[in-house]
Amino acid sequence: MISIFLESALILFAYASLWFIVSIWKKRNDLADIAWGLGYVLLSGYQVLTRDIHPVLLVCFILIAIWGIRLSIFIYLRNRNKPEDFRYAQWRKEWGSMFYIRSFLQVYLLQAFFLLIIISPVLFSASFDHSEWSIFTVLGVLIWAIGFYWQSVGDTQLKRFVKNRKSKEDILETGLWRYSRHPNYFGEITMWWGIYLIVFPLPGSLFFIIGPITISLLIRYVSGVPMLEKRYEDNERYQEYKKRVPILFPKLNLK
Repeated sequence: MISIFLESALILFAYASLWFIVSIWKKRNDLADIAWGLGYVLLSGYQVLTRDIHPVLLVCFILIAIWGIRLSIFIYLRNRNKPEDFRYAQWRKEWGSMFYIRSFLQVYLLQAFFLLIIISPVLFSASFDHSEWSIFTVLGVLIWAIGFYWQSVGDTQLKRFVKNRKSKEDILETGLWRYSRHPNYFGEITMWWGIYLIVFPLPGSLFFIIGPITISLLIRYVSGVPMLEKRYEDNERYQEYKKRVPILFPKLNLK
């Protein structure tokens, strides 16, 4: 198992370095968002190609491939022909002469580090020669499907809203955004808990609950929700929206 993680770490280092070089060429660090989903597809796909394929590993790969490819394509199309995402543009200004070093370390390598932790349940499952289908497989796929729905539909509704809104001060308050201020983030967290549930029956899997816990904490308290909430702190309509709609976990009994 240790060899799988070391091998994966080397692959991610090369992967992150390649995207960093491309980001310098394209002069935009938000390429890291495109690399995010594809990195999971790369690692899980590599395990499928180089290990004995068994049900748990195969199901995890299929789900990750669906999620990762969809997300990366969505982000690419969203960012195409637009300025660099506001978060990365702000860092570009703040970091000054240290921009390239900090970009490599704090964007690409740090992202690779967290990617390795989050996908650790799947890498753990790759250390087994075989596995069996179980009720956890079914439950995990169902939970993943719920998460995929919330993320993909939430993304689509937001894209349509941004395209048609009359003012940047307008707030999306319909569809899934009526029940959660960040339904797409809720979906991503849910998907990773679903994947962990698929791996759960394997002996020793409890330690790798660190994977879904990490993505949950990152999105809720670090790189996801806080940065977007801060962007709208001066928007009065958003502040009113905050009073009615929960930040992440949907409240489905809203009138």
